[in-house]
Amino acid sequence: MLGGVANAGQVIRQGNSVLRPSNANSESIHAFLSALRAAGFIGASLPIEIQADGRERLAFLEGDVPIRPYPLWAQSREALASIAFLLSEFHTASGLVSSHLSTWSNELADPSGGSIVCHNDVCMENVVFRDGAAVGLLDFDFAAPGRPLYDLAQFARMCVPIDDDISAARLGWQITDHPARLRVVTEVYGLDKRA
Repeated sequence: MLGGVANAGQVIRQGNSVLRPSNANSESIHAFLSALRAAGFIGASLPIEIQADGRERLAFLEGDVPIRPYPLWAQSREALASIAFLLSEFHTASGLVSSHLSTWSNELADPSGGSIVCHNDVCMENVVFRDGAAVGLLDFDFAAPGRPLYDLAQFARMCVPIDDDISAARLGWQITDHPARLRVVTEVYGLDKRA
């Protein structure tokens, strides 16, 4: 499958499932994803197994995943708003699940820690869209306990994007209304109600 950075070229689809490299935190991630589903959140792949060959198998989420250079539909305010809404739903469900499972990645984790498991890597390549609206989050390799506000800020940094013009252009961003897009993120996410 196309896309990704760390696992580029190593993720393959087999029927209704996806095989990808597992890591030291995969058992915790699988337990977390199963608990999320039990809490009613369907916007993440359901784990199936960790195979003896070191790969994990997850249910395939049907839809479109934008890859660089990002298509214009993925850069729309509507697409951005749908990700912010999905992230809000994810954080609500994550708050119902124990964050004290086994191990978590500390690579992108909130340095202050936190009480719920956050995704920490909500970028365009880790979001599944259907008809231009975000319906699923992928790649929980960097998930770890943290503060939802930190996770929201990481998402905004990558998808508003809050980046220098040269880096944004390399990814294909054609955005000029950063303040308005940041306002969309905070309003749709419901930051004023959560703060």
